Amino acid sequence: MHTTAVDTAIPPIAPGHVHRWGGARLVVARFTDLRQAPFLSPAEQRVVHALPARRQAEWTAGRLLAKRLAAGALAVPADEVEVLPRDDGSPYVLVGGSPVADVQVSISHTARHVAAALAPGAVGVDLCETASADAVRRVADRVFSAGERSLIGTDRPDALACAWALKEAAVKADRSSVFGAAPRLVEILGLRPPVLGGRRRATVWRAGDAVLALVLAPSPGPAG
Repeated sequence: MHTTAVDTAIPPIAPGHVHRWGGARLVVARFTDLRQAPFLSPAEQRVVHALPARRQAEWTAGRLLAKRLAAGALAVPADEVEVLPRDDGSPYVLVGGSPVADVQVSISHTARHVAAALAPGAVGVDLCETASADAVRRVADRVFSAGERSLIGTDRPDALACAWALKEAAVKADRSSVFGAAPRLVEILGLRPPVLGGRRRATVWRAGDAVLALVLAPSPGPAG
């Protein structure tokens, strides 16, 4: 299958290493490099067994990577870490069966790579392959504003992948979905370097033939 390489102006990210950016920790790995340790807990196994068979391998890979990342950040054995879904589907970290306060986690995957990010505040990570550019074009009118479409263009697969990854990462940080009204609340002001509205901070790398976006969102203020 023909794929378009990611623009080399986007810096590459080394797989298998923990990278730090803006207070977050991020790791990306190739599916072929992942091993099964640490093992899934009984609660994690119940979640994965309830998924369709086609999703089980990717879900498992994402959780294994996130468990390793959290274990290193929290200085605890990886087998004591669990990454389970909230009611809204977003992942959260537990150690010894108890949720960890002030730690947020985000996970993404493609057919070839999986990524996990951990931060003390709202964080979102997303991988989008340049081969998905046609799919992004088909939903562009629903996801991007007219100004964003003009900024992104339609003839650059890397730009389309970058824009989608930024939107997806941002709504993950907001614990929302890229479908519906939420993406329109995230404004892309620039791609190189990535600039988002709403005091969000963002950066991008290339991971193989995919764009990897990391977004940190401001913590909500106290209820008034």
